Amino acid sequence: MNDQLTLLFAMAETAGILAPIAFIFFHIIRQFLFIPVPLVCITGGVLFGSFFGSVFSIAGLMISSILFYFLITKMPRTHEKLSLLKKRWFGEYRNLTVGQVAVLRLIPFIHYHLLNFCLMERNKGFDQYLKNSWITNLPLAVFYTVFGEFISQFTPSMIILILLSLSVLVFVLREKVTVIKWKEFFKAA
Repeated sequence: MNDQLTLLFAMAETAGILAPIAFIFFHIIRQFLFIPVPLVCITGGVLFGSFFGSVFSIAGLMISSILFYFLITKMPRTHEKLSLLKKRWFGEYRNLTVGQVAVLRLIPFIHYHLLNFCLMERNKGFDQYLKNSWITNLPLAVFYTVFGEFISQFTPSMIILILLSLSVLVFVLREKVTVIKWKEFFKAA
């Protein structure tokens, strides 16, 4: 992974005006290289500063989310795997709210496209999905870009405290009502 980040730094230094385009493109292909989103956002802060790093990260994340929305329908096996993963992690009848997805995106080890899938199931229309993707990607990009330098200096106890705080936020922001259809409630085992 260090080689890939070194490659990104070298591209940014030599690309000049094309560096933002290369960085946004790197955001799009990062899922195929298995690089976590926070690491790329932190790199954006180092390369472009807090403001431009956040802007370029949001652009890359939004393009990635849009591609996910249109490609997931073309990949039924991946759709089924994400559906099973969602049921296993969050429960069969649980729909995550936009606030919960925004908080879960801040936790580095939560699958980025699983959260996109949760947003997609919650919002059937593309416009609503796009709006909610924007809302949930904004804190992720800004938090990791601006505070990226400080995150690397946190102690393990501080990281545990932050993760526990985020877990409490996910619980507080949960959907308070669960609707189960009559047929599903009484289905034969």
